[in-house]
Amino acid sequence: MGLLVMILGLILFLGVHTLTTQRELRGAFVKSLGEGGYKIGYSLASVAGLVLIIWGFGSYRAAGMIPVWEPPVAMKHITVALMLPAVILVVASYLRGRIYATLKHPMLAGIKLWAAAHLLANGDLGSIILFGSFLAWAVFDRISLKRRSDAGAPPIPVGGPTNDLIAVAVGVIAYLALAFAFHPVVIGVPVV
Repeated sequence: MGLLVMILGLILFLGVHTLTTQRELRGAFVKSLGEGGYKIGYSLASVAGLVLIIWGFGSYRAAGMIPVWEPPVAMKHITVALMLPAVILVVASYLRGRIYATLKHPMLAGIKLWAAAHLLANGDLGSIILFGSFLAWAVFDRISLKRRSDAGAPPIPVGGPTNDLIAVAVGVIAYLALAFAFHPVVIGVPVV
């Protein structure tokens, strides 16, 4: 039951996020709902999808995970190491500097790194579906960005290396908070 709820949440969450890649369809929604209505609907569907993902995955774990393969212990250490740049990349997508200018889409790069790292450390069916879905979506979205005729949102000014230093500092703090507080308390899996 938990896996099905998680999959429904993934379909809703990633489906809504995939809608932005379909510019004509997105435009039709904006036209019929208005910009504000579209954004409210998008946000509500995203939150609902995220809640279903979290609840479904938690139920799946509580019922007993379905093993597919047993990752070597070293993979968990590699995952811990890969998460630092993944978090910094996500932060750099909001504090735009040279990291942003170089990668163009550090949020997608961070999500791909996060998902791939977690696939290395988790060999159960639910984790493979969860992280594999996010990885596939991020790859699809990045490819679609290269093919879109319109860039989507208006351009946001890019700062200099100071923004990168702030992104790294905030990323390190967020990484430590995720590793020592969020992951063990909310996810129930200690990182270190």
